[in-house]
Amino acid sequence: MIFMVLKKKTHPKFNVPNYGAKSRSRVPERWRKQRGDDSKKRIKKNFMGAEPTIGYGNQKELKGVRADGYRAVLVHDVNELQDAISNAKGIKITLSAALSSRKKAIFTKVARDHKVEVTNGVIE
Repeated sequence: MIFMVLKKKTHPKFNVPNYGAKSRSRVPERWRKQRGDDSKKRIKKNFMGAEPTIGYGNQKELKGVRADGYRAVLVHDVNELQDAISNAKGIKITLSAALSSRKKAIFTKVARDHKVEVTNGVIE
């Protein structure tokens, strides 16, 4: 049986118009739908750049998959960690930001002992 990794589609950066302009340094790098009457971006002029549309979506199987092909599982406590370790095929563990650094170190060690990768674990 041949194992094939599905690759997620890429898309351009969706920024607000004039994001890179010198005079617009206050414009943050993020997307907001254009609503102005005279907005060239709203009427989809090509030179204004891409706008998020349904066509940039990925296949259903790839929803929630990281760019490297693994699913991320968020872990808050010991029970969730044990569930993640028992279903370890094709996942990477992400530790909750609410965990203390001591618990993060313990969870990272347990996961590494079971050969499960932790995306934001404590480096020893």
